[in-house]
Amino acid sequence: MNAIQIKMREVAGQLLSLGEVDRVIGWEKGRFAHQSPPAFITDETKVERLIWDEYCLTGTAKYLLDDPYRAGKTGLFARGCDARAINRLIQDGQVKRENIVIIGICCTGMSDSVSRQMAAKCCDCTHPTPVVYDLMIGEPVKPVAKPERFKAVAELEQKAAQEKSEYWTRQFAKCIRCYACRNICPACNCRECFADQYRVGWLGKQHHTAENQVFGLTRAYHIADRCIECGECARVCPVGIPLMELNRKLIKDIQQLFGDYHAGVDSETAPPLGRYSLDDMEEFM
Repeated sequence: MNAIQIKMREVAGQLLSLGEVDRVIGWEKGRFAHQSPPAFITDETKVERLIWDEYCLTGTAKYLLDDPYRAGKTGLFARGCDARAINRLIQDGQVKRENIVIIGICCTGMSDSVSRQMAAKCCDCTHPTPVVYDLMIGEPVKPVAKPERFKAVAELEQKAAQEKSEYWTRQFAKCIRCYACRNICPACNCRECFADQYRVGWLGKQHHTAENQVFGLTRAYHIADRCIECGECARVCPVGIPLMELNRKLIKDIQQLFGDYHAGVDSETAPPLGRYSLDDMEEFM
């Protein structure tokens, strides 16, 4: 048993026994050795279920939305990506900071469940240390710039318009509209998604490439300056659509237009597309 796991169980047990929280969200061992899904602990005698290993891939913050009107506080184990997701949810008015006890964990990256190499989502992580927390476990790691995360985007930008169109048409032709990308994303937190509305003209229910593209592009633009780059959308996509390439194209453009902005680093700074300044670039006009 590693030191982080021992500390996790100790902290969770104390919080539950003292009544400071009425549930703790972390990870537990799954059915298979390479799976460590989310765990929801409400009893201090059950904290031994909590684990920390290389397969704790799933983000924890989105589960704060499962019951937004519940009484009591929630203890949440949060890595760098989870902490940014919490800030995202706070800024969007989806959760209240005072209702969460954040137990930060300094993360060095998770492993892919198949290859056992570092997961793609972790290779490009810029904030391995939680940016917000009440308690901290582990040694902090400094933020890393990781400009190479835009490499695939830059290569695609060099292609002709027709090639780019054909590339994304092929990708979205694979989409089965399962909405896993939306359901796992902390920036996708609308109470009712446009894809679920029955108003004529929003989005058809047909399963074909054009409708898939409408959904994918609308979702990407909706979270353009709110994406925390956790990579969960691409990780859970059952057909392997490189969704982070699309997200990072918009992030790259936003950084070029509005400066070095990273969503979710705090809960106060307004996203660039949600504010106006006379100094904004107007090259498109």
